[in-house]
Amino acid sequence: MVSIARKNLFQDLPRFIVAQAGIMFSVGLVTIQIGILNGFTRSSTVLIENADADIWVTSEELRHLALTLPLEYEQLAEAKEVEGVDRAEPLIAQSTVWRDKSNQIAPIRIIGFDPEDTLFRPRTLLEGTLKDIQQPYKIFVDQADLKLLDVSAVGDRAEIGSYEGEIKGITTGTRSIVASPYIFTSLPNATAYLNSPIAKPDETPPDPPDLTDQNRITYILVKAKSGENLSALKDRLEEALPGTKAFTQAELTELTQTYWQQSTGVGYILGLGAVVGIVVGTVVVGQILYSSVTDHLREFGTMKAMGSSDWYIYRVILEQALWMAVLGYLPGMGLCLGLGAWTIQAQAIQILISPVTAAGVFVVTVAMCSGAAIFAIQKVTRLDPALVFKS
Repeated sequence: MVSIARKNLFQDLPRFIVAQAGIMFSVGLVTIQIGILNGFTRSSTVLIENADADIWVTSEELRHLALTLPLEYEQLAEAKEVEGVDRAEPLIAQSTVWRDKSNQIAPIRIIGFDPEDTLFRPRTLLEGTLKDIQQPYKIFVDQADLKLLDVSAVGDRAEIGSYEGEIKGITTGTRSIVASPYIFTSLPNATAYLNSPIAKPDETPPDPPDLTDQNRITYILVKAKSGENLSALKDRLEEALPGTKAFTQAELTELTQTYWQQSTGVGYILGLGAVVGIVVGTVVVGQILYSSVTDHLREFGTMKAMGSSDWYIYRVILEQALWMAVLGYLPGMGLCLGLGAWTIQAQAIQILISPVTAAGVFVVTVAMCSGAAIFAIQKVTRLDPALVFKS
């Protein structure tokens, strides 16, 4: 037999649809806000995810991954001499200006690395090979940034600083919401772009020279020897390289994500949006359940007159709330997953909905609907069974 709760729930379909629409809105708003926050914070460390280093050596002034001061290139040789270091490789990550064919400028972040090294490289290349950027003034661009940078394919050109660059490869999965578009190239190319003159030279610029001790880099990526204690190795690196700070990959990831979540107010704003969704859902469900109970007061009064306990009637109302939670959550979450798939394809913006997030939103939805049922239960609590005998 169909339970009383389900009969009451589906008796008035327009009211039921309005309630489910409210719950879907609430589920969608909460999930999207949390998903955007998760995707936002994860994108802030996409550069770290492209590295296989055990330790990142940075300036001691570092605030987060993208806000730091440069290191001297000669410190790379000193890092290689530290006990416990298996490999040490340089990485340049610095901002400059991109000028497209329409003479419009845009901020970019040059990522310089040695294609023959192993600790850093773009994860996925759609076109081109790593050897291509060893050629003078050749670059890789992420597929998601092509439109923003007013380019479309391999072979297109633009100015970086005062020098022209030619796209030789297309990457994917390296876009960061919080940073300017990443432009990947070799260390000499990166140094040449970043040190280019203010005015565009009249002649073709010379091939970029190899780095010397006078050049600057941004990070030193370190691979520890097998079995090495990373904490002890960090201490030795900081002692051998004055003015530096050493982080494990996990520590630098946590530091950067915490900065963007807490120091920028992004976490607060997105969290506030999620709270608004919960409030809206609670109000809608509470109003619908309260109206339903009001419409069936005589039925509930009859049940109490026949000897039904208050708890039995409360259970009917709670069951209605739980059905509303489940039937609103499923399509709401499905809509969010579909929207997340669309945004990653259309804009390369990740709305990260993990199983933990989905489970957490379900718990919040059940709690929201159960809490809303309290308003309706209060109506039944004060119900006099004699109501059924009144005209």
